[in-house]
Amino acid sequence: MANNSSNGDNQTSTKPPPLPSPLRFSKFYQSNMRILVTGGAGFIGSHLVDRLMENEKNEVIVADNYFTGSKDNLKKWIGHPRFELIRHDVTETLLVEVDQIYHLACPASPIFYKYNPVKTIKTNVIGTLNMLGLAKRVGARILLTSTSEVYGDPLVHPQPETYWGNVNPIGVRSCYDEGKRVAETLMFDYHRQHGIEIRIARIFNTYGPRMNIDDGRVVSNFIAQALRGESLTVQKPGTQTRSFCYVSDMVDGLIRLMEGENTGPINIGNPGEFTMLELAETVKELISPDVEIKMVENTPDDPRQRKPDITKAKELLGWEPKVKLREGLPLMEADFRLRLGVEKKE
Repeated sequence: MANNSSNGDNQTSTKPPPLPSPLRFSKFYQSNMRILVTGGAGFIGSHLVDRLMENEKNEVIVADNYFTGSKDNLKKWIGHPRFELIRHDVTETLLVEVDQIYHLACPASPIFYKYNPVKTIKTNVIGTLNMLGLAKRVGARILLTSTSEVYGDPLVHPQPETYWGNVNPIGVRSCYDEGKRVAETLMFDYHRQHGIEIRIARIFNTYGPRMNIDDGRVVSNFIAQALRGESLTVQKPGTQTRSFCYVSDMVDGLIRLMEGENTGPINIGNPGEFTMLELAETVKELISPDVEIKMVENTPDDPRQRKPDITKAKELLGWEPKVKLREGLPLMEADFRLRLGVEKKE
């Protein structure tokens, strides 16, 4: 049984987990590990699929409705005998036989999750219910990618997993923030009531290749604007902070959490903290020194500060980020240049 950390203390299920497939106990034939990744055509999901497919004992099934994801992110695996891609919306029941579920499906950018807030909260609630029902039926271990947004506009800094957050339940971002909070509740209720093996990762701002170029998140915004020769638009006052984790570090943390013995929730993120003005200046310096920085009005409920306390990730998973922002930004720049058709000036 998994050990619970932080808010999950003393909440370990009294029921044993559901039994996995009888193939797991075969004496003469060791079947491959069958892994479902919902949202696997998205930014983080596709990088996770790449890492999982490196292991020849893994068979990977991706379920994605392509609302924010792209089949192009997975083109290297299409046709591979250990890979399967299903166009599927997690708000509908999915019947597959798997051993592990990485449940990433949900739009994570404000532009996308505010476009259809009802659909966003359905994805978080009904989608998570469906995946937990699947995990219960087949005896699979399930990992939920929750979010630092569950902390809202935090009054505690940095944010440990024990902090309950400061969230507006009726704001324009609530479909995402509260949706993920309900998803965490469902995970623990299924764990306590049905013995489901659960893992919860609270992921902080992540960046890297394959991000949607115009998804409205600050790193992709700044890089795209710099490459187009446009002004870098910093939302006022510019002193609000974020912490940015490179995608390869994030994937490593998720796999360690899934393979480990702790339910979570566990923060996965980079504790290096930058103001938005500092980030803009860094992007300007590295990519386009001639562009201007312009201040624009802020969006409602924008958190003033965000920085993970990763003590538990270090102690329980042996994980901490390795890629520094100045190392990761040029890798993302190269990907954006390729997709935008912008050559680097000598």
